[in-house]
Amino acid sequence: MIPHLFDPAMDDVEALAECHALSFAQGWRAASLRDLLAGPGVFAFTLPQGFVLARAAGGEAEILTLAVAPPARRQGLGRALVWAAAAHAAALGAKTLFLEVATDNQAAIGLYEGLGFAVAGRRKAYYGEKDAHLLKVILPLPNPDEFA
Repeated sequence: MIPHLFDPAMDDVEALAECHALSFAQGWRAASLRDLLAGPGVFAFTLPQGFVLARAAGGEAEILTLAVAPPARRQGLGRALVWAAAAHAAALGAKTLFLEVATDNQAAIGLYEGLGFAVAGRRKAYYGEKDAHLLKVILPLPNPDEFA
């Protein structure tokens, strides 16, 4: 399973919005995703049932969102998407990759820890009333075959 670098001019932004809506209570609209993708350093990787949206600038990168449709979870899609985003960010010159994750999202925390992310801080009430961990990993990530 090799993620595809999303081309906003050719690929379906509506499909990203649909996947995001399946993954989050407050899914992002296609217009919002289009606006983000038009920003400097913003890119996405997709698989048929998931995507990752990230931004690289100034030697750092950030995962803005990761969405995997519920029926496709726990099958390695999230890991493949994050790895692709990390590799692309490193190719763009990023030395570190950051993201926020809800402190009670154990499945996502397990995914990120398995990729080498560590807690770098905490954001109070980042998701409404829920706190978030700020996670960080040094790039480049090891080859995905080394994660097994």
